[in-house]
Amino acid sequence: MIAIVTDSNAQLPAKLVERYGVEVVPLTVVVDGVEHLEGVDLDADDFYARYASGRPTVSTAQPSPGRFAAAYEAVAERGATEILSVHIGSSVSGTVNSARLATQVSPVPVRIVDTGTASFAVSLCVWEAAEAVGDTVGNVFVVGALDLARAGGRLGGDVATAAASASVPVLTLSGGVMQQVDRCDDLARAAEAMAAFVCAAGPALRVGVGLSDAASLPLVSALEELLGSASEVSELVRYRIGPSVGAHTGPGTVGAMFAPTRGVSRRAPR
Repeated sequence: MIAIVTDSNAQLPAKLVERYGVEVVPLTVVVDGVEHLEGVDLDADDFYARYASGRPTVSTAQPSPGRFAAAYEAVAERGATEILSVHIGSSVSGTVNSARLATQVSPVPVRIVDTGTASFAVSLCVWEAAEAVGDTVGNVFVVGALDLARAGGRLGGDVATAAASASVPVLTLSGGVMQQVDRCDDLARAAEAMAAFVCAAGPALRVGVGLSDAASLPLVSALEELLGSASEVSELVRYRIGPSVGAHTGPGTVGAMFAPTRGVSRRAPR
């Protein structure tokens, strides 16, 4: 029996956690000096509510090797004879390193997958389970707080700050850097640009659309409507953009993460 372990940055929806019996190891999110475990004592709604009264000071940290060791032991006790441990890319987090350290005390063999990506794109690798590799997934998103992304050092130089332009940059994360793929006049056109980017990678795509807070719902709804009727999309789910991602992107962020279903080759997005 092969068990799957991932980290909370994957933003894996509960229906997929239950479907595959995935063990999720939480990242630490520090809000105004107080540590929280993502998905344990701080969920997406609680996190974005902190922004209602001003901009909180937020940072994130990878799980400790001890947390991974506990997760590996837990799935082994449930009968796992092998573990596939699928995680946020080492280019953006130290999570993979913590997981690797924990393999030294795991009661069963562990295979670590460094997806090279983040957020629901990691969930897409989980979705593909043993065949998952990071370069089979794609992503496109709109960031609600570009200043947070720039402060984290992940924003490409071609992306203007919100203050410099009223337009909406449509981005993709590649090689640990947020790069611009389009710039739109409004959110309706941004939804169209995001849907086109996803569909260019078809056919037979599994797609997750990410909702951060209530302010992001109009764009999420528009994007889901476009993707739900697209022939290139075989399955569509919604996931929450939780604290470990939102700390670097802010309220108003919307993402679309996608991967081909098993046995279908992926075309490069335009």
